Amino acid sequence: MSAAGGAALMAAALCAGAAGRLAGGRPDDVRRRARALFGAPGERDAAVGWRARLRGQEVRTWCAERVVEGDAGRRWRLGPLGDVGRELWCLPAGLVLGVLGGSVLPPLASVAAAFLVRRWLVARGAVQARDRRAAAVITLCAAVAGELRAGRQPAQALLAAGAPGLGAAGSDVTAAARYGGDVPRALRAAGRLPGAEGLTGMAACWQVAVEGGAGLACGLERIASGLRAQREQRDELRAQLAGPRATALMLALLPVGGLLMGSALGADPLRVLLHTPAGWGCLVIGGLLEWGGVVWTARIVAAAEGA
Repeated sequence: MSAAGGAALMAAALCAGAAGRLAGGRPDDVRRRARALFGAPGERDAAVGWRARLRGQEVRTWCAERVVEGDAGRRWRLGPLGDVGRELWCLPAGLVLGVLGGSVLPPLASVAAAFLVRRWLVARGAVQARDRRAAAVITLCAAVAGELRAGRQPAQALLAAGAPGLGAAGSDVTAAARYGGDVPRALRAAGRLPGAEGLTGMAACWQVAVEGGAGLACGLERIASGLRAQREQRDELRAQLAGPRATALMLALLPVGGLLMGSALGADPLRVLLHTPAGWGCLVIGGLLEWGGVVWTARIVAAAEGA
């Protein structure tokens, strides 16, 4: 076929696709596209603005779909599986080890590993959600205090500051301020969430200021400074515990390094571990010791963070 014939076929395919696209759309969409192409300049500008708004809405929708709401709070998904299905990577890893070792033990162990990884991800998500709520409470107290310093009334200051990062509880607080509800009660209800305990102090300051006429801005600034000091202390403690955590992780991965080194030297450790009684015993004892060391280290770190 000549180059001209190929170009003609390509042009025909493009025209057929465009016709199918127009025919498959709604009549309003077809008329809107026609006005955008052949209408007056004002109509073309309006169509361009409409397309820009549509693209912006699509981007916002795509971003919203990347947010997953769960018991552990809001998490961003990274990729097709992301944080929600990250534990599923244990299953193909177990299958690969089972094929290499010729045993069904790695696939069975991968199921238990997936369950443990799921629990760890949920716990980590809960900690991250708690930290985000604590930061949102600090921001809320500081923003409301700033609005009060600017001369707004308490309800107006709360509406102007909003309650981002608190989810449905924050919406309840702003609704109570907007429609004349019981704001301290809504703040106490939101303060029951992990990480939002500072809202209880904000509720107390709000009630005292409304009933006794005390300065609300000063109280909120003190609450914000106290919560900020607690967050800085917690961050400093986590930085100090980063070293022990890294050491524990390295020790937990040492058996994997030993297996890889043995395989590289031609010792075939998987066959010994998965197909001999002595290997089964070593595998069980080593797994129990590994689990005990990890749990012991996790308890030490949790006790240090709790203190």
